[in-house]
Amino acid sequence: MSDVTLSSTNRQALIGLMLSLPSSLLLIGLYAMPMLCLLILTFTNYEMGAIDIQWIGLSNFKHLLDDLVFQRSIHNTLLYVLCVVPISVLGGLLIALLVHARTKTRSFYEVIYFLPVTSTLIAMATVWQFLLHPKLGPINTIIQWVGLPVQNFLGDPMLMIPTLAVIGVWQLLGFNMILFLTGLSSIPKELYEAASIDGVTQPLDKFFTVTWPMLGPTTLFVSVTSMITAFKVFDTVAVLTQGRNQSEVLLYDIYLEAFTYSKMGYAAVLTLTFLVVIVGLSAWQATHMDKKVHYA
Repeated sequence: MSDVTLSSTNRQALIGLMLSLPSSLLLIGLYAMPMLCLLILTFTNYEMGAIDIQWIGLSNFKHLLDDLVFQRSIHNTLLYVLCVVPISVLGGLLIALLVHARTKTRSFYEVIYFLPVTSTLIAMATVWQFLLHPKLGPINTIIQWVGLPVQNFLGDPMLMIPTLAVIGVWQLLGFNMILFLTGLSSIPKELYEAASIDGVTQPLDKFFTVTWPMLGPTTLFVSVTSMITAFKVFDTVAVLTQGRNQSEVLLYDIYLEAFTYSKMGYAAVLTLTFLVVIVGLSAWQATHMDKKVHYA
């Protein structure tokens, strides 16, 4: 009887392996093989279109430490992330609270705030280029009416990254709002009733006692996804600044090295660094915030 059972178990395991084989091969082809090729390229001097490839060891990594453009792109990317993530998360939460409280006009505001998410960022970057134009843009026209000097938002090195961050926040707010609205809708009304019975009657007290703890998983998800999206900033830089006036970010630096200078080996090192930074920060953020998250 045990032999029959063992044979049946082995048969089921074999069937399971066979059924999972196509998806496993697909995952290997889509993720493992490109990562292996990326790792191999980091130790070579391969240039796009070149016939000969030389093994140069850690030379690309040594060059990375001395690359001033890379150091500037890391600084600009981190500054962009520090500006975009907190504002887009807290702003999305605030807008979600305001929209969630409405009844008749809720759908209207959901559509209005979600429109930037559905729009093509490259097309909208062109619109922002007009809005921020130092001579023709309506934003500088308003600034002049107030009596302030005209600002070159896309030409001043001190203003370029904050300006790009404003555009990034504008695009992320609607997406984060929808996520927070989903979290707010899943909070049981009985918790608010129980809080009222316990003497928690003020809206602000109810927020910190019930709403904020129950939104812990949503806040964790929104924070991680916002950080990853902010690190992947590329479109607005490519359209609005093209890396001028020290406005390079990490993804744009990778693009320049790979497709403008054709240095695929060095671009592979930059890509590997980009992946390590994103995975490391995402893991730290998830681990750090998960300790404070309340799961219902």
